[in-house]
Amino acid sequence: MNPELLLSFLHDNGIIDELQMQELREEQSRTGKPIEELIGNIGVIPLGEMYQMIAQALGTEVVDLTNMEFSPELLSLVPPQTARLQGVLPLDFDGHFLRVAVANPMDPNVVDNLRFATQKDIIIYVAPAAQILSTIERYYGSEVSDMEDVLASLAGDAAAKTGTSDVIDIESASSTPIIKYVNTVIAQAIQARASDIHFEPFEHDFKIRYRVDGALYEMSPPPRTLAVAITSRIKVMSNLNIAERRVPQDGRIQTTMAGRQVDLRVSTLPTQFGESVVLRVLDRTTVRLDLAAIGLPTRIYDYICAVIEKPNGIFIVTGPTGSGKTTPLYACLNRINTTDSKLLTAEEPVEYEIEGIQQVPINEAIGLTFARALRAFLRQDPDRIMVGETRDLETAQIAIQASLTGHLVFTTLHTNDAPGAIARLIDMGVEPFLIASSLEGVLGQRLVRKICSDCKTPYEPSESLLRQIGLSVHDVGDKNFYYGAGCEKCNRTGYRGRKGIYELLDVTEPIRELITQRAPSVVIRQKAIELGMTTLRSDGLRSIFEGETTIEEVLKYT
Repeated sequence: MNPELLLSFLHDNGIIDELQMQELREEQSRTGKPIEELIGNIGVIPLGEMYQMIAQALGTEVVDLTNMEFSPELLSLVPPQTARLQGVLPLDFDGHFLRVAVANPMDPNVVDNLRFATQKDIIIYVAPAAQILSTIERYYGSEVSDMEDVLASLAGDAAAKTGTSDVIDIESASSTPIIKYVNTVIAQAIQARASDIHFEPFEHDFKIRYRVDGALYEMSPPPRTLAVAITSRIKVMSNLNIAERRVPQDGRIQTTMAGRQVDLRVSTLPTQFGESVVLRVLDRTTVRLDLAAIGLPTRIYDYICAVIEKPNGIFIVTGPTGSGKTTPLYACLNRINTTDSKLLTAEEPVEYEIEGIQQVPINEAIGLTFARALRAFLRQDPDRIMVGETRDLETAQIAIQASLTGHLVFTTLHTNDAPGAIARLIDMGVEPFLIASSLEGVLGQRLVRKICSDCKTPYEPSESLLRQIGLSVHDVGDKNFYYGAGCEKCNRTGYRGRKGIYELLDVTEPIRELITQRAPSVVIRQKAIELGMTTLRSDGLRSIFEGETTIEEVLKYT
């Protein structure tokens, strides 16, 4: 159920007060748990009574789906992709009115979308979202057949087109098959826990790929002749200029999938054979914005908890693109997001909206750069500042000035390891003595795939594989190694989910001296290891020995 609609309803009816409303909003933002579960946990109202109140306010009834049976004829009235996308389940049809159970009954758009999809008048009923979603999964089955049905309708639509593959009427972007197809692709990606959706035009194909746990998987492609129509549909959804295909564009789609809010960052890129479009899926339910829940080793967790309470300084999270740098920064902000602190962020774009934090989206097209936003921040009396990325000397210098004038600054850098952040700042033109006096710590991070817990299998790695990761048979001793054999749960990949491996550079006095001496990264790295820094490779070995990931994954990323 939509969290904001439900919280507003309970507040307006005197069930929760402003403080409880804020606490529930923050808890849902931090944990990603369903809002109904959090409301049940605090015990302000029994969930059954809450559903009755919602039904009464909407002039309808609550239904229990536990022992209900659904005929194929009834289920056929609501297409599977619509059922999943809108979180609805058909209950009865009397020839005129279609009665449905709705996971998000307070959202008026659900009824409008369902009326459009079914061409029938709709009467809604209230049921627990978990019941609806599990029943949809049980009766509608796999989404593969749904996609095949939509592709078949698209093929028919493509056959009716004339002209070359790139001369397609833009009005087809609003046709029902195209709308259904795009909605199905997005819904299936979210169901598969994808982080990105790639729409890629080639000379003879139009490929669609999902990135799940860092790896790309290809879907059944639509007809090449419909590439422009599908791309245009995405651009319409994200309020981009569909007539402009010569320059890159960025946009955002905010939608509700099965009763939960999902944001999609949209990026278009002109290529030789048409526009390539990438959708970054920002699903709050798959991201834990809780510092204690993101899997940091105990020593690093304790250090970060201490650093983020300091009155000034700079804390950097570093790693390549896609290494999950933003998650620990958001988790840090969530932890210190209290009424007695003013927090400002500059991001491109704002990925997750956090109540109580002033978040500024960077827009270089109108001159709002990181440096310009950061200068303005210093006139807003902040306590803590987050800069989404330090890209140039001007941004770095202002961030250092902010830290030296009593502000704690969080930021990210693109480097291969934690000590490399110092060399990167010096390469930008920052004076070493300024780095030494302001930098508090650097967290290096990578994401490795986790072994699927359902098909986890022990094995003995070969000596050559052990040598690649710097181990001998003597070092291994009686330690166990595992891999994923492949099962339905992990889509036969052997992996399910990802976890972070980390290295933390604590900028102590010996490190500061090396920085002021312009020591090379390799010297700083060696000194940090002598002082107790655990490297990415060492932390990866810990994850291997704990049976969480494989040797191949650690070798791939370290």
